[in-house]
Amino acid sequence: MQHYVACLDLTGRRCLVVGRSPSKVRALEAAGADVVVADTYGPELLDDVWLVVVVDREQGERVFADASARRIFCNVEDVPELCTFILPALHRRGDITLAVSTGGASPALAQWLRDLFAAQIGFEHEQLAGELRRIRPWVKKTFDSYEERRDFFRDAVARALN
Repeated sequence: MQHYVACLDLTGRRCLVVGRSPSKVRALEAAGADVVVADTYGPELLDDVWLVVVVDREQGERVFADASARRIFCNVEDVPELCTFILPALHRRGDITLAVSTGGASPALAQWLRDLFAAQIGFEHEQLAGELRRIRPWVKKTFDSYEERRDFFRDAVARALN
């Protein structure tokens, strides 16, 4: 199965974590989410929720069924058949986020690859990302087409890193 990969803006959006996982709560909060944590699940907890992470697998089937009925994305930890989204292995450095997924086949392989690729991301890449973010409004005003903007940024990256 292929997954559609996206980075979500969860700022101010309600997300539910069923069970205890401080790392998942921290990650959602870092993304700006309004996180609700519950040890015991009840369907009313899904009211106004955008996304659910279930770390207590014993409650997973029920949460997944209720979330699916409401069209809420749900991830039951380590149970791929009870997931409408999966979580990649991440590495963050400044504005750069590296995400590696094996489609749920092997989190260990995804983590190994993440570490391999992350070692290639240095301070110079972090600085370049910040500079490109800074000039982005100017580029959008200066170049009319997507293709011109794309080519400008490709050239800027090549000049900076070669």
